[in-house]
Amino acid sequence: MKTLRLILGDQLNHKHSWFRENHQNIYYFIAEMQQETDYVAHHIQKVVAFFESMQNFAEWIESKGHQVIYYQIDNKKNQQNLEANIQTLVNQLNIQKFEYQLPDEYRLDTQLKTIVKKLSIESEVYDTEHYLTKRNYLESFFLEKKSYLMESFYRHMRKEHNILIDKKGEPIGNQWNFDKGNRKKWNEDKEPPQQYLFRKNVEKTLKRIQKEKIKTIGTINPKHFTWPTSRADSLKLLNHFCKQLLPHFGDYQDAMDPNEAYLFHSRLSFSLNCKLLSPSEVINHAIDHWESNKKSIHINQIEGFIRQILGWREYMRGIYWQEMPSYSKLNKLRNYNPLPNFYWTGETDMYCLKSAINNSLEHAYAHHIQRLMITGNFALLTQTDPDQVDTWYLGIYIDAIQWVELPNTRGMSQYADGGLVATKPYISSGSYINKMSNYCQNCRYDVKKRTGSDACPFNSLYWNFLLQKRDHFKKNPRMSMMLSLVEKLTNKEKKDIQVQAESFIKSIHRN
Repeated sequence: MKTLRLILGDQLNHKHSWFRENHQNIYYFIAEMQQETDYVAHHIQKVVAFFESMQNFAEWIESKGHQVIYYQIDNKKNQQNLEANIQTLVNQLNIQKFEYQLPDEYRLDTQLKTIVKKLSIESEVYDTEHYLTKRNYLESFFLEKKSYLMESFYRHMRKEHNILIDKKGEPIGNQWNFDKGNRKKWNEDKEPPQQYLFRKNVEKTLKRIQKEKIKTIGTINPKHFTWPTSRADSLKLLNHFCKQLLPHFGDYQDAMDPNEAYLFHSRLSFSLNCKLLSPSEVINHAIDHWESNKKSIHINQIEGFIRQILGWREYMRGIYWQEMPSYSKLNKLRNYNPLPNFYWTGETDMYCLKSAINNSLEHAYAHHIQRLMITGNFALLTQTDPDQVDTWYLGIYIDAIQWVELPNTRGMSQYADGGLVATKPYISSGSYINKMSNYCQNCRYDVKKRTGSDACPFNSLYWNFLLQKRDHFKKNPRMSMMLSLVEKLTNKEKKDIQVQAESFIKSIHRN
């Protein structure tokens, strides 16, 4: 039976069962398409990374004796649309069966179901054989529970997969979570960690993107491209993380420094999200290295890393599939302000935002605290429309695919889901930023002031947000302390704060 198998750009799984046997009647189809480059403005490094990885994967499949049809973005046969490309190939090759792996995005899942209905041939859907849970896992796990706590899911996953669990079924180190201790500020006097940055020439890929006039954001050095684009690259990066960065990962996972783009973060998220690496092998490799080096790597370092993959990553995917498609439209706080233009340029005199945004534009990357407590915090405090925040996050980061971006942004960062993901909004004044970073010492604003021309904007924005949204949070026990502090403000203090915040919000939208 002549079969056409589709492989999407984030389904580059070398270990998939599809590739264990070689059938001459099977064609594998991979395509660079404007359908995927144009639904938001993506970072140029993100588009290049996907195209390079897809081509490397296609070449690997072909080297195993499989038949591959690969459409580059400028191929004249490429109709730039998934349905049109598949239908044409089915007709031209006299295909009798169409097969695909479950997409990770609701948008593509819906499109493929429509395509299958229109094809007058047999079809079959396969699992991607990547995740540790199925799409609907959370639905059964949280059945009859009042709230969706990630921590309870994480502990369950630790037990179910016997990860960092002793013989008695208890957590190694006598704690499930070391997060409270993993909040050290980076000292610039210390020797910065050594990064493993690739130096690839991607000029050919860049030229064909430019030839098709694909709209992108951010910058790129095409002669020195630093991201992994193959399984071999990804394994090298994993090894480097374990040997060089894991020993201090937990300590500094929340730290921010304007001169250190990555600190001790692994940079493995792109490899994981396009499936060049599996979560199981990353977890097992990291634990094996920790077990062989317990004298130099404390339990808090490995636990913090494992929690991000085993807990947070799987949990966010579960939330996405449980709540879509309505989740993408939630705006419980009724925020409608536009995203400031400087998110696309980095041109602002708030040093923390300038640094985090320029880092994102230059590297297509920022770590989770920069995303959550700098760019996300500011967007929420200025009461920005979550649709616009989603668009920015989905486009600018190399690891941003909607299943992981949307619940992190609309849920965790913007609290637009009303508390489904986060038990309270992740907001702060300038004091938290000063505590966890070196940004404030280089800023023209005074982090200790609430009002005045040189006052840190985060301060008035924070208290103004609490004043404006207090009715929404009055029944939230985790917000009671902050709201009680709001009520202790004098009427003059409240008015001064609101005038300062409202004036600032107007000023950033005039520019």
